[in-house]
Amino acid sequence: MTIDHLIEAVIDREGGYANHPADRGGPTRYGITESVARTNGYPGDMRNFPRDQAETIYHRLYWTRPAFDQIAPRAPKIAEELFDTGINMGPAVAATFLQRALNALNRGATDYPDMLLDGRIGPATLTALDAFLARRKPVLLKAIKALQGERYVALAETRPANEAFLYGWLANRV
Repeated sequence: MTIDHLIEAVIDREGGYANHPADRGGPTRYGITESVARTNGYPGDMRNFPRDQAETIYHRLYWTRPAFDQIAPRAPKIAEELFDTGINMGPAVAATFLQRALNALNRGATDYPDMLLDGRIGPATLTALDAFLARRKPVLLKAIKALQGERYVALAETRPANEAFLYGWLANRV
């Protein structure tokens, strides 16, 4: 799946304008929060936020900048999951999920060394990913999704207003 298809799927899933009272993100359109839109130069009402600006933001902030585009040729499904998780929880959280899973699955650092959990995809993460993929492909995506699901449950437990979103997060994201 190409990044354009991933962006299209996210926009379809996120829908148009929303301003749920329990959502700390405030007004959103196409899943882009008002804060992110403002940081990226959009001064207007979120009801009128242009789709092409949402697409540009998704591509730049949630695909290229966190280097998920470098994961895609190695493991397309993992890149897709990191992209989606990054949109919902932040790219650094998504990258950290990958790093945690890789560290936990390296058989006591015998397959490759543990890496620093810095939330950035760089040479150490890519080297570890390559080493993992050469040995044990299927389980990594499951590990990332498990970490994501646990975080959603924890968010609902620590902030009761998030319970309004938990079912949808688990049904549509994990």
